Amino acid sequence: MSRERVRRGLGRLENVVPPETTTTGYLLRLSRPRFWFYLAGPVIVGAVYAVESLPELFSPVALALFAYFLVPANVFLYGVNDVFDADIDEANPKKDDREVRYTGERTVLAAVFLSGVLALGFVPLLPPAALAALALFFFLAVEYSAPPLRFKTTPLFDSISNGLYVLPGVVAYTVIAGVLPLLFAVLGGWLWTMGMHTFSAIPDIEPDREAGIRTTATALGERRTYGYCAACWLTAALAFSFVHTFFALLLLAYPVLVFAIARSSIDVGRAYWWYPAVNTLVGMIMTLGGLWRVVYGG
Repeated sequence: MSRERVRRGLGRLENVVPPETTTTGYLLRLSRPRFWFYLAGPVIVGAVYAVESLPELFSPVALALFAYFLVPANVFLYGVNDVFDADIDEANPKKDDREVRYTGERTVLAAVFLSGVLALGFVPLLPPAALAALALFFFLAVEYSAPPLRFKTTPLFDSISNGLYVLPGVVAYTVIAGVLPLLFAVLGGWLWTMGMHTFSAIPDIEPDREAGIRTTATALGERRTYGYCAACWLTAALAFSFVHTFFALLLLAYPVLVFAIARSSIDVGRAYWWYPAVNTLVGMIMTLGGLWRVVYGG
């Protein structure tokens, strides 16, 4: 993506949200609006496949989970990341064009903390299995970036820990259906997130190496990382084949796309910014399949 296109996109953003100089405007940018549906989308998919009737989709707890994972959870997740990466982000060019830098403001730190505390409101509403999934989400959200574990700096663990993006869907499904989703569905989703996270790290291989940061992508190098992502997505499709062929065929789009990118002259840093749209489209198709099941059966 060219700098000019980024500037135009940021210009449109400036027209609909408060200025970056305000706390609200800063927090909205910190929460990465382009990626909001990476957490809220699984809530929708999980809920759609858990319900037996359309009115259940609009139950108070389902709506509350969607609202929480749309914005506050993103403020918390990316806020923790930015706080513990503040020194590294001083030289991160993404913070110049697409994101914002954390510079130590106490109000921002308090807002990130409160965004996490808000989740305590779900404690009396969720069954034990859903609470366990929610607790795992917060453990991984913190320890991905924070000491002592700081998974993001350990090859393979940085990839595995990103299964946290599946957990909002597990929470939503479990609270509505009363049981955990199928193991193969969770496994398939977890493998998908592993591939997605590692693909997103490819543009950062050289900057991360220069900063002394070790990731799965820096350990493998660009070419082998493409292969790793394809393997994750192929295995995800295989896992989903035990749930429904529809899901398996849909997930096969990812290894095909990564193969095409690897074989082409397209810059991976540009291709990475296509994926919010790709993932939203795939999630929409999954959701429509679930709605078809509810309305027409099967």
